[in-house]
Amino acid sequence: MPRLFGTDGVRGLANADLTPELALRLATSAARVLTAPRAAAVSPATDPVPARRTGAAPPRRLAVIGRDPRASGEMLEAAVAAGLASAGVDVVLLGVLPTPAVAFLTAELGAALGVVISASHNAMPDNGIKIFAAGGLKLDDAVEDAIEADMAAPSVPLPTGAEVGRIRTSADADRRYVDHLLISTPHSLTGLKVVVDCAHGAASVLAPEVYRRAGATVIVIGGDPDGLNINAGVGSTHLDVLRAAVLEHGADLGIAHDGDADRCLAIAADGSDVDGDVILALLAIAMRDRGELANDTVVSTVMANIGFHRAMAAAGIAVRTTAVGDRYLLQEMAAGGYSLGGEQSGHFIMTDLATTGDGLLTALHLMAGVAAARRPLAELATVVTRFPQVLLNVKVGDKAAVAASPAVAQAVASAEQELGEAGRVLLRPSGTEPLVRVMVEAATTLQASMLAEQIAEVVAAS
Repeated sequence: MPRLFGTDGVRGLANADLTPELALRLATSAARVLTAPRAAAVSPATDPVPARRTGAAPPRRLAVIGRDPRASGEMLEAAVAAGLASAGVDVVLLGVLPTPAVAFLTAELGAALGVVISASHNAMPDNGIKIFAAGGLKLDDAVEDAIEADMAAPSVPLPTGAEVGRIRTSADADRRYVDHLLISTPHSLTGLKVVVDCAHGAASVLAPEVYRRAGATVIVIGGDPDGLNINAGVGSTHLDVLRAAVLEHGADLGIAHDGDADRCLAIAADGSDVDGDVILALLAIAMRDRGELANDTVVSTVMANIGFHRAMAAAGIAVRTTAVGDRYLLQEMAAGGYSLGGEQSGHFIMTDLATTGDGLLTALHLMAGVAAARRPLAELATVVTRFPQVLLNVKVGDKAAVAASPAVAQAVASAEQELGEAGRVLLRPSGTEPLVRVMVEAATTLQASMLAEQIAEVVAAS
C-alpha cells in the first residue's frame, strides 16, 4: 500500500482522493498519536475555553484548525474537527489563515497539535491536510508512520459523554499572529510602494493589513477569494500578473504568495524576477550583518542555482545543502543549530522567529532590507549572478520506474558529460504530484533548454 503522507502532508483531489471519511480517520489517528491521556494543560492565559477547567478535572487536550479559502476546505474542516473531537480533543477553529499562522498559533495557544487544510499552490479542485505537533513543529517520518499505522489498526473505543471534545470558533487568534509579524520586522517599510499578489488565498486579508501597518503603501491583486479562484492565474506560480501590476503602478517591488502563504517570491521595480535563491542570499547577508546568522551558515536545497553558491562564498557565508522540501531544511537546521534556510520555490525559514516557512515574515524582512538600504531591489539582487536554469515538469505514470530506468540514467550521464564543470543536471520526483522534474543549469539558456528537453523526452517514454 503506498504511503499516505507525501512531502508536505496528505494531498489529493478533494472528495475523490481526499474524502471527508479519510479526513476524519486521519484526524482521529493523529489525535491519538500526538496526545496523551493526561497531556499538559493549556495555560489559563491562552486557553480559549477556560471556564470548563475547574476543580480537579483532568486537563483537556487542544487542537487548532486553519484552512485556505478553497470551497472543499469547509467540508474537510468539518470532518477533521469531528475526528479530533471524537478522540477527546477540544478544537478551536481559526478560520481562513496562512499555514505559518496556524503553526505559530499551535505554539502560542499551547495546542497539542495544529491542522492546516490546504493544497498550497495546487489548483482549486485539490486539497490537503498538514499536521503540526505541539510547538508548531512539522511531523517527522516516524510520527507520520505511526499515524498511518493507527489508521490501519482495528477500531478502538472512543470517548463518550463528557470526554468527547468540544468545538469552538476563535474570534481573535489571528491578532496574535499579526502582532508577532510586526514585532519581528527589523525596519519600517515607510516610503515603499508594494504590490502584493495574495493568489486569492489564505493571506488575502492579513498580508495587505500587515504590510500597511509596517509602513508600506500597498496595492492588492489576487485578494478576492470566492472559494473557486485560489491560485487561478495569480500567485507565486504566475508572476506575469504581478509583474504587469508593478510596472503599471510604478511600485518599488511586488510580493507574490501562494494559496496558503508559506511562500514568497518577488518582482523588482524594473519588472525582473527575484527568485528564492536571490531572496535567500539577501536575507542571509542581512542577518549576517545584524549578527543573527548562526555560524555564518545558510541552508539551501539541491535546486539552488550555482550562482547562489558563488555569491555566498564571496560573502563568506557557508552553505549546507538538503533535499527539496522545507521539512528537510528544518531537519538540517535543527541538527546544526542554523537560523536561516530556504529554497528556490519561495519557502524560507527563520528559526528564531518561526517553526515553518512563512511567506509574510519573509516579505517583511525582504522589504525591510530594501527600505534600510535605500537602493532598488533589482540593484540589491545583483549579488547573485544566476546561471541559466531550465526546469521541465514531465507527467509520468510511475515515478519509481523512471528513477530505475537505465535509459534515463544514460540521458542524464550524457548531459552531465557535455556540461562538465559549467553546469549540472538534477532529476527528482515531485512529492505532491505525478511529475518528474528535470532541471538543467548551463552556461547558456539554449544549451540548458536543449539538454532538458532531451532528458524530458526520455523520461516521458520510460
